[in-house]
Amino acid sequence: MRASHVVVPITAAAVSAVVGFTVGRRVGGINLKRQLNGNDKLLSRQERHLATALIQMGYGHLFRYWPPPGVRDAEKRRLLAAVAHRLEGVTPSLESERLAVLVPPIPTQRPKLLQSHGDVREDKYYWLRDDERKDPDVLSYLKAENEYTKGVMADTEKLQDALYKEMRARIKEDDRQVPSRHHGYFYYTRQETGQQYGIQCRRRVPAAMVQRGPSEVDDVDESEPEEILLDQNQRKAQLGVDYYSVGGSDTSPDQRLYAWAEDTVGGEKYTLHVKDLATGAELIRPIAGMSGDFEWAADSATLFYVVKDELDRPYKVLRHKIGSSAGQDQVVYEEKDEAFYVHLYKGRSERVLYISSGSAVTSETRYIMADQPESEFTVILPRVQDTEYSITDRGDWLYMTIRDKARPNSELLVAPISSPASGQVLIPHSREVKLEGVSVGERYMVVSERSGGLQRARVYELPANLGRPTGPLGAGEEIKFDEPAYSLGAYLTGDFDTPIVRMSYTSLTTPSTVIDMHVGTGKRCVKKVAPVLGGFDQTRYVTERLWATAKDGVKVPISLVYRKDLAKLDGTDPLLLNGYGSYEISNDPYFSSSRLTLLDRGFIFAIAHIRGGGEMGRYWYEDGKMQKKINTFTDFITAAEHLVSERKLVKPERLCIEGRSAGGMLMGAVLNMRPDLFHAAIIGVGFVDCLTTMLDETIPLTVVEREEWGDPAADPAVYAYMKSYSPVDNVKAQNYPNILAIAGLHDPRVGYWEPAKFVAKLRELKTGSQLLLLKTEMGAGHFSVTGRFEKLKEIAFEYAFLFKTLGMLDVPLAGAEPTAAAGAGAAAGAGQ
Repeated sequence: MRASHVVVPITAAAVSAVVGFTVGRRVGGINLKRQLNGNDKLLSRQERHLATALIQMGYGHLFRYWPPPGVRDAEKRRLLAAVAHRLEGVTPSLESERLAVLVPPIPTQRPKLLQSHGDVREDKYYWLRDDERKDPDVLSYLKAENEYTKGVMADTEKLQDALYKEMRARIKEDDRQVPSRHHGYFYYTRQETGQQYGIQCRRRVPAAMVQRGPSEVDDVDESEPEEILLDQNQRKAQLGVDYYSVGGSDTSPDQRLYAWAEDTVGGEKYTLHVKDLATGAELIRPIAGMSGDFEWAADSATLFYVVKDELDRPYKVLRHKIGSSAGQDQVVYEEKDEAFYVHLYKGRSERVLYISSGSAVTSETRYIMADQPESEFTVILPRVQDTEYSITDRGDWLYMTIRDKARPNSELLVAPISSPASGQVLIPHSREVKLEGVSVGERYMVVSERSGGLQRARVYELPANLGRPTGPLGAGEEIKFDEPAYSLGAYLTGDFDTPIVRMSYTSLTTPSTVIDMHVGTGKRCVKKVAPVLGGFDQTRYVTERLWATAKDGVKVPISLVYRKDLAKLDGTDPLLLNGYGSYEISNDPYFSSSRLTLLDRGFIFAIAHIRGGGEMGRYWYEDGKMQKKINTFTDFITAAEHLVSERKLVKPERLCIEGRSAGGMLMGAVLNMRPDLFHAAIIGVGFVDCLTTMLDETIPLTVVEREEWGDPAADPAVYAYMKSYSPVDNVKAQNYPNILAIAGLHDPRVGYWEPAKFVAKLRELKTGSQLLLLKTEMGAGHFSVTGRFEKLKEIAFEYAFLFKTLGMLDVPLAGAEPTAAAGAGAAAGAGQ
């Protein structure tokens, strides 16, 4: 028996307001039965007429993703009645009525008891984990969540398209990176209009330029023929895959062969290829299951490469001879400790090849001379718990950056290769200045530092004839910039004898800028400022550095940016606060042309540089890990409260937050702790089920990350501490903000089931009517889609989510006229 036809009557006046379309199940090319998922049988003649007319007018999103007849029938008819009222001049909110029709997926509960240290946790959604990614029940649930998300966001589809086009229009599609000079060639990557992926190329350095020597003004000579090394667009099409990513690529020392590692799934297991650049012929049978890490020996006939184990741990180095089968490859090193990952690299001199094996806090490095590929790797300094070091070489000397408990901010030593333990200090440890790394060449050295939350670099001249410098060194020549917050990378570029320092600089208001400096003359040349099309004017934007005071007195830096002619700075502006705070990773400010889409609609964007990250040095990191992890979450809350209460830049009902991976764990934790402080949250591939994961050694990264989070399986105190903040374990019946959670089905770092379980538990327990959406990328991993334009579509979706929750679907880009694409329109209502 069908539901009653009349909940609120649809009047003739309402129907006539949308123009006189012919009544019927198929009108004007519209299959109403299909459009309404069979619900046409539920509707009266006038209701069908109204629905048909609205679909014809472009408001089909009102009916999309309706459940079948018999499910929420009253809500469907209330929506039509609300539309009728709107057409008669009454202005109810249609969006709440539309959302009331949609049915969120409710996953089956299959309780599993998890026991540790006498404590029992009930996990009703443990079954959502499928390591093979093939379980039909799991895939069905994830697809249902995706369909529900599409349904909820249906009223933003035109806006998403408009945002995508807006962001794409800022990109110079036909572009080229600044080339790097190496062994007689300029190497560079370029993009072509309409193409998603880069094209890796090279051109010869002209003879006159070779004779003159490197200069800060050097660039490719267009008269030299271009050689395409790898066209990723062509390669992806050739393979016929949806996902494509290159993990590493390099020419052989004699410049004749080209090796690259590619991932066609998103799981970060790469396949190694080698081709002859003269003929294009592949020279080896592809080697699968590697980490993307490889290096050439000096003979251009030997390749060393790293493979992964069943838990995705890079653990073994093999040696391959071009022309032989992979079955003949010899293992030259295997790391037995499951907490250690293996990395392969060369120094800038290219004379020495290194295998670095490291855990989160401990490392050990081995080496051979690159011209002796058959020799045995020799340990430089044996591993000592909680001691890390990195090595590069110059002549007969090793330059060692070392960190241990006595030198947490690291110091630089030099030692003979023949006696690595007899090092002399070149740059001593400092509590105020963290030594981040060194770039060593034949004549110069560039040292990267961090102090007061800002990066800087120093350039040192080294003794002639590859002689040993004596320390401690002086101050060197400092390179710094004046903006209050920025990101800086500085390193030697070119061959080992180069005098050129390359600086990569960006800030929240400054597009990525590459500057080359000749150390000998001091001359600088701006090689490129990343183009931003569409009339971008840097002077319209302001960046600031604020400091919030945590309860323990620690000052937490905040970087922010806004458009000065739009932001009112009175608490009414929307604000997006970003955070990370783990692994000593520095979440430094950087420019984003897509972020202009927010700023040019009046948003303030901010980054909280919280403990657990590396922005303020090693002490800052160690104060936000293990049994001090709570500082990461309270610092973020402190930053948010500072923006709300102290600076009064935003109100909680306008404050949005975002974080990815460990930053997603941050989002989950602060939402549980202070849901009243935030309006909306974007949780990207969130590490939100961290306790369950860290108890399970069969999950990739668990063992190695015990030195980041602790070992809850072995230590009941660590177990109790992690349980106190693990987002999934702390979901409770309370009113949460609007939430968009994002997962990658093939993610090897954070299992897709973590965001899925978090959303499932929130659906079970949360109160209130705020949005709760799960979006799983079914063909991607931790870093989502790879195409440069496909990424913009993802950003457009996330921004549309924010605009929707803030009631900003109709807010146009500054200086632009409102368009139909900016919202759902007046006739059917935008849901405001």
